[in-house]
Amino acid sequence: MTEDGRPLGVLMVCGQRIDGASLYTSEGSHTETVGEWTARSALGPGLSTWALDAPAEGWETARSAAPLDAGTTYHLRGWTKDDSRSSTAVDFTPEDLEQLAPGHVRYYGPTSTLTVPVAEFEATACKKH
Repeated sequence: MTEDGRPLGVLMVCGQRIDGASLYTSEGSHTETVGEWTARSALGPGLSTWALDAPAEGWETARSAAPLDAGTTYHLRGWTKDDSRSSTAVDFTPEDLEQLAPGHVRYYGPTSTLTVPVAEFEATACKKH
């Protein structure tokens, strides 16, 4: 979350690479992509962030996320173009984002969803649990 309350995509690449990210909803067997971004250069190890609601530097935006619908669960996941790797998806609702303080990130940790400062996420997300 930015200081002005805009949602951010946050990826921590742990080795290898990630080429892009998708924001989607799913109900039963139906999946709908509501946002999709491709990094201009593959993301190597480290932290990457980008705005979910507008084009972002370093990213080609196939589709920015429109305003999110209340009560809808969204999933954000990083991927490679050849589908050889992907990140762990994080699930959230707009109501979850309202509870997220600027400078914090929500992610799926070793056993549950966690909300932590970005610096803590960066320091711990790639550790083996």
